[in-house]
Amino acid sequence: MTIEQWVKDLSGVTNKENIKINESLKKYTMTQLGGNADILVMPETEEEVEAIVQYTYNHQIPLLILGNGSNMIVRDGGVRGIVMNLSKLNQIKIEGTEVYAQSGALIMDVSKKAAEASLTGLEFACGIPGSVGGAMAMNAGAYGGEINDIIVHSTVLTREGKRLVLSKEELELGYRKSIIAQKNYIVLSSLFRLEKGNKEEIDAKIADLTYKRQSKQPLEYPSAGSVFKRPPGYFAGKLIQDSGLQGKGVGGAEVSTKHAGFIINKGNATATDYIETIKMVQKVVKEKFGVELELEVKIVGED
Repeated sequence: MTIEQWVKDLSGVTNKENIKINESLKKYTMTQLGGNADILVMPETEEEVEAIVQYTYNHQIPLLILGNGSNMIVRDGGVRGIVMNLSKLNQIKIEGTEVYAQSGALIMDVSKKAAEASLTGLEFACGIPGSVGGAMAMNAGAYGGEINDIIVHSTVLTREGKRLVLSKEELELGYRKSIIAQKNYIVLSSLFRLEKGNKEEIDAKIADLTYKRQSKQPLEYPSAGSVFKRPPGYFAGKLIQDSGLQGKGVGGAEVSTKHAGFIINKGNATATDYIETIKMVQKVVKEKFGVELELEVKIVGED
């Protein structure tokens, strides 16, 4: 099948303006790096997502899911096949203490809506830049809270396009892991259960966490966020800092001088620069401390 045929077939599923050919992925990732997608499609409903997943499975077309692009590095050669961006699935609804959110909604927006409704339990997510789908896949957490604390269930698609509703237990959430990531499921929506709280206290906590994040993280530069998982018994940022790597990097990529756990794009980096900087950090930390730094970010695409 040709790309033209894919476009024709996808046009029967979603509006043609939602389909982009040879689209640069730089503006869809937080690092602002990466090559082009053969096709980028941005479905508007869960039914469209379902149809696209079934189509790619039936025709054996590679499919990459892209949320807010906060935890993903796209290589310079881009991505073959179809990239599906879920940012148009962004509904957030609140009923009592339960919060329903589609996968493309930003988790920080869900946190904000919960605060407006005087619901507590999601303040930790006020500065996490990812989507609900991404947050579910990696059991996102910060400042002592994580998705596992508040999730009721998630509705997902298998790669064959079968819809499943997974309970908290079935999601198998652990430190930066889940059954979603393990089985490559696609999140459609999630239901969270929070508690009634005092709005002034909730707002004060969010303001405090926002200040901590802004003062400690290099938010003025594009980056993939925290690059490495926390090694057992250590902190990745501390190991990198103690290795003397802050301010060092390859090309336009550099280990942040503000927070060593972040690698920034100074404005002219390539994805290759970014990936080579990651490898350099892993090599030096292994040599100095004997610790293997495991990636929290996902690297996709072709060189």
